[in-house]
Amino acid sequence: MTSPSTRSDAPWDLTFLKVGALAAAAVTAVVAPVVGFLAGWADAVGVLVGAVVVTAFFCLSGLVVAWAGRIADSFTLPAALGMFFVKAVVLFGVLNALPEDGWLDRRTLAWSVVAGALLWSGVQLRWVWTRKLYYVPPPVPPSSEV
Repeated sequence: MTSPSTRSDAPWDLTFLKVGALAAAAVTAVVAPVVGFLAGWADAVGVLVGAVVVTAFFCLSGLVVAWAGRIADSFTLPAALGMFFVKAVVLFGVLNALPEDGWLDRRTLAWSVVAGALLWSGVQLRWVWTRKLYYVPPPVPPSSEV
């Protein structure tokens, strides 16, 4: 029987963070000016801030979950759920602290966070679907000795 503090030898691959950040930057570079021209520059700033918030939140979560996984596999779920709770509280506080008619549009910021979270989730899904992930230890390669 293994103890709950056992750790797998599988390395934590965080390359999806770079891909997600690049995807978010590309989409934001296209969407922010369009929103600025169509809805106003306060809305464009809301798109920019929303993209930064989502990117920072996903990167922070990825790092925390990987850190927890390096300690013990059983710590990853509590780390992920804890980070989700912290991010929700922080986002709620940020949205409530912003003035209703301030320098950025709160509603656009909130919708940008939703759209950014969906984009990042899609990046993570594609990243997982296109990687070779072993559910058991991979087979030992054949030896070159004859």
